[in-house]
Amino acid sequence: MAGLTEYIEQKAAKLLGVLLTKRRTVTFAESCTGGMLAAAFTAHAGASEALRRSFVTYCDAAKAEMLGVSAKALARYTAVSAAVAAQMAAGAKAKAGADIAVSVTGLAGPGGGTAAQPVGLVYIGCAAGDNVRVVRCIFPGSRKMVRQQAALAALRLALAAADAMPENEV
Repeated sequence: MAGLTEYIEQKAAKLLGVLLTKRRTVTFAESCTGGMLAAAFTAHAGASEALRRSFVTYCDAAKAEMLGVSAKALARYTAVSAAVAAQMAAGAKAKAGADIAVSVTGLAGPGGGTAAQPVGLVYIGCAAGDNVRVVRCIFPGSRKMVRQQAALAALRLALAAADAMPENEV
């Protein structure tokens, strides 16, 4: 599905352009996308000016150690939850010192789903300013398609946050 890959890179380029224009920064905290956001973003020249850090926190221990996600939230809600996505975004923003942080956590499949948490369930968090927004999505298709759709949705959320921010007067 080369078309979706190209669209992800186009969205990443657009996000980079807005961040550079506004002199703002971003960080990514990825679980099920496994670095896809950072790869799409850094495919473009100038990314080093806007990307503060990127975290791939595929296991619960990494979410806790690298991003400060609480063991209580992981135990009570599981890694695939709004609470964990919010803590991932807030933790990444704080650790990286970025203006915007985007987190992705979900079940890409093909196995592991339940009635309460079906395959394709993804939570995307975005921390900007003092606010954290979490979006719940259920994406259809193969593991690859779920991951790509999650990356695209995360970039859209980051772009909306970046568009809403004023230019940084550094």
